[in-house]
Amino acid sequence: MNDQPGWWTHRRGPGPVVATAIHDGHFVGPAALAEMELADADRLREEDPFTGEALLDLPTYTIACRSRFEVDLNRAREVAIYRTPEQSWGLRVWRDEPSEAVCREGIAYHAAYYAHIAALLDDVARLHPRFVLLDVHSYNHRRDGPDAPPTPQIDAPDINIGTFSMPREEWAFLLDPLIEAMREYEFCGRKLDVRENVAFQGKGEQTRFVHERYPGRGCAIALEFKKIYMDEWSGEPDPQAVRAMRGLLSEAAEAATRLLSRA
Repeated sequence: MNDQPGWWTHRRGPGPVVATAIHDGHFVGPAALAEMELADADRLREEDPFTGEALLDLPTYTIACRSRFEVDLNRAREVAIYRTPEQSWGLRVWRDEPSEAVCREGIAYHAAYYAHIAALLDDVARLHPRFVLLDVHSYNHRRDGPDAPPTPQIDAPDINIGTFSMPREEWAFLLDPLIEAMREYEFCGRKLDVRENVAFQGKGEQTRFVHERYPGRGCAIALEFKKIYMDEWSGEPDPQAVRAMRGLLSEAAEAATRLLSRA
């Protein structure tokens, strides 16, 4: 029996909110894995585990199954395969230059994903005058080791909202109250530090693609959870915190739907 996953999992439902977790995947295809030097644990540390699980209560989502180390869906096609350590947090991904066959397969995956998301968003835009894409990611804050001090809170909000490619003033009616709603959410007994463009600015390919393809119609929000919901070194999740992420995203999607209906 073939236990190889598909390229992504997808659910289509009603409403103007779409969510993605394009760095959730950990699987690497057999051909790429045979050429890859990077250890499994090192891959996992730079992926976004459990971000896909956080989307499961939303009506419409796509969760990528392939690792970003095979091909990164959040980078432009010509740089989507990490070829040097400078492109991948100093990590050496491949034993040698990846083969033409591996690159061809990775680029085909990248192209297929953007064809999929374009078709999905075209259909959402057909039904709704405006829509939102929640581009959900996570990031590390204990890079110096499991026992070393974490990144100071001033530089590492619990949720970083990236808006680099967004026409910010045009979408302020949506984004500002959405950020406030996230700040008010009870996350495992506390309120979260939610700030904009601190640890990341939202310069990824997917948000750029949405804003360029759907000007005035589509708002893509890069939403980065600090890995307060898991141990980034062992890979172990905090189940209560993962459930809280799931609840927060459900409330954010409901709030976005209300805000869009009033616009």
